[in-house]
Amino acid sequence: MNVSYLSLGSNMGDRIAMLERAVGQLAAHPEIEVGSISSVYETDPVGFTDQDAFLNIVVEVKTTQSASDLLEVCQKIEQYLQRERIIRWGPRTIDLDILLFNQDNMETERLTIPHPRMHERAFVLIPLLEIAPQFGACFPAEDEGVRLWGTINSD
Repeated sequence: MNVSYLSLGSNMGDRIAMLERAVGQLAAHPEIEVGSISSVYETDPVGFTDQDAFLNIVVEVKTTQSASDLLEVCQKIEQYLQRERIIRWGPRTIDLDILLFNQDNMETERLTIPHPRMHERAFVLIPLLEIAPQFGACFPAEDEGVRLWGTINSD
C-alpha cells in the first residue's frame, strides 16, 4: 500500500464545501483510503495576491495506485468540481496537489515528488506537519499568513 499526502485548497464559492466534496470524492474511489485530515487553515494567496484568501487542508491517503494514477484521480476530481485554470496561481474552486508519495523522489513531465515548492509554502507545511509531524525535521515551517480556521466534515 502506498502512502501519499495531498494538499487541497479552495478560494472560490463555498470553500469549505469544495474541500469536503473533494475529500468525499477521494474516499469514494475504490483504490483510495482516506486517512488523517488536517485542520482547515485560512491562508493568504501566494504568487498572484489580488484574490480572496484560501482554505487549505492536507489529507493522508493510502492507495494501491501509482503516483501518476493518483495524479489522474486528483485531476478528475478537479474537473468534476469545475476547476478552471485561467491565471497561474489564480483563484480556483479546488486544487489538489500530491506533496509526497511514499519516500519517492521522481520527476516526470507531469509530476514532481516531493512537490517542488512545498518547502516554500506555509499553507502546505503547517497542515502537513499537523498530521505528519515526522516530516518536521525535513520541512521546518513558519506560520506567516496561515490561520487556523476550523475542521472539515469528512462524513
